[in-house]
Amino acid sequence: MSSLAVALSPERIQPCPLERVRRGKALLLIAPLLLFLVVTFLVPLGGMLKLAVDDREIATLLPRTLAALQGWDGKALPAPAAFAALAADLEQARQERTVGTIGRRLNYDLPGIRNVITSTARKPAPGEPVDWQAHLIGLDRQWADTATWAAIARARGPLTGLYLLTALDLTRDDSGNMVRVPEGQSNYLGIFARTLGIALSVTLICLLLAFPVAQLIASAPPRLAALVMLLVLLPFWTSVLVRTTAWVVILQGNGVVNRLLMTLGIISEPLHMLYNRAGVLIALSHVLLPYMILPLCSAMRAVPPSQIRAAASLGAGPVYAWRRVYLPQLLPGIAAGSLLVFILALGYYITPVLIGGPNDQLISYYIAFYTSGTINWGLAAALGMLLLVATLLLYRVYVGLVGAQRIGR
Repeated sequence: MSSLAVALSPERIQPCPLERVRRGKALLLIAPLLLFLVVTFLVPLGGMLKLAVDDREIATLLPRTLAALQGWDGKALPAPAAFAALAADLEQARQERTVGTIGRRLNYDLPGIRNVITSTARKPAPGEPVDWQAHLIGLDRQWADTATWAAIARARGPLTGLYLLTALDLTRDDSGNMVRVPEGQSNYLGIFARTLGIALSVTLICLLLAFPVAQLIASAPPRLAALVMLLVLLPFWTSVLVRTTAWVVILQGNGVVNRLLMTLGIISEPLHMLYNRAGVLIALSHVLLPYMILPLCSAMRAVPPSQIRAAASLGAGPVYAWRRVYLPQLLPGIAAGSLLVFILALGYYITPVLIGGPNDQLISYYIAFYTSGTINWGLAAALGMLLLVATLLLYRVYVGLVGAQRIGR
């Protein structure tokens, strides 16, 4: 009996040749899709993750200086050879027109050093021999500050944690220890908290608005349900930019909403619903509402109406039957719609930019700003990486909740 069990164990059972052929055909069918995902998603994603930690510019543009700073303890000014090496590197960078690149990269770590680099490189080098330490300090007193040289030493690469630390409102002091940035210099954690708060608010608003609409679609006659579903899907046929611009017209001081409220006598003066948090929540909820309605409607249609009637026949009241019989079966649809709306709201860009104020912008605005505005791709990639990690954690929580519910059943 034991030998039969061993022979029938999963490790011993081999797929038949026909099953291998079927699996091979299935892999061939999905191979184009996998290739498409790798080329259009995984490769750009890997490039973004690499930019968040890549740091090779200074090693290429200031090789002599970094070699001279090798072994420097950072407590006192480096040796005179480091000043001479820096002068040689800056002269070469001036000839190759890469001084701006050096200043831009070092300015990420030490604000204000870009002007020092630029002004030093513009000054003509004196004839040899010269005391380069005294010469550079004479050009700018910041060369006598160890923090300037520490910033250069930290940029030796090839990898750096500068961008990730900046995205977490952290930095390194002259000794290399991680410390909080000074008050007012950075507030990315506050921006992430604002993004999460707005995304959560939009999710709750969409859930409250989607529930009666989904219930109507699930319980209405087929013709009425099809009409309501058509109205729900209609916004997908219109550009997000057009819909957002329409909300600008509707929510402005003399827009439709304010005129209607003033005509009805509800308000005496126009409400401020544009370029603030209220406008962002209204417009984002309108844009993302269909993503909540569709999963909810699917979950409601899967619940047989006979279960509510059976609960009522057993003495359960309408509220009790709805809470104990109907609602638990909707939890997968609620979780799926909430997760979808929340993740989409996290990365939304157009609507908050057009309708929100300076204090209503999400983290996606700053990612776009550092990508195309200041060309700080490293910080943009770091912010994008943190947003990706937050999204993956939310997805993991969703999978855990769905798995726990299935086990409970």
